[in-house]
Amino acid sequence: MAGGMALLWWWQGRLERSQDEPIRAAANRYRIDPALIKAIVWKESRFHPEARGRVGELGLMQLREDAAFEWADAERVEGFGHTHCLDPRTNTMAGTFYLVRLLKRYVRTDDPVPYALADYNAGRANVLKWIRGEASTNSRVFIEGIGFPSTREYVKGVMQRRQRYEGQLGPVPGAK
Repeated sequence: MAGGMALLWWWQGRLERSQDEPIRAAANRYRIDPALIKAIVWKESRFHPEARGRVGELGLMQLREDAAFEWADAERVEGFGHTHCLDPRTNTMAGTFYLVRLLKRYVRTDDPVPYALADYNAGRANVLKWIRGEASTNSRVFIEGIGFPSTREYVKGVMQRRQRYEGQLGPVPGAK
């Protein structure tokens, strides 16, 4: 039994480190904390680059087609197709680009991360419903007021996992 647990622990650690290079590259490119990207990858796909979602999301960060094409257009990627998001490097670049855009939406809050994560998970329209009153600037109040329990748990889970990954991928100059 102990040997099986050790093997599982080793395999899980190896899987968690398997995407560090593309995560680090995306973090450097977009100047964002790699621990945040890694936590999203963990929550969205458990580090499986071939992951597919129920409504067409692809890859490590479970990108929808419209978000992927926003990145490809902004970066002038020729011949891009949504299935290119099954490549870990492409996926983390596009997903991180999208995440940075979401973070910029909420710069007038005490911490834009929970707002951006809720937007990433449930969409802008839902976040706009949840940012009434004190929740419009106070992230703690916002998190507790998230109307979907699954999105509230998503935000909390990613933020907890981010703490676990802090410092694992090294510093990113100018990271947010």
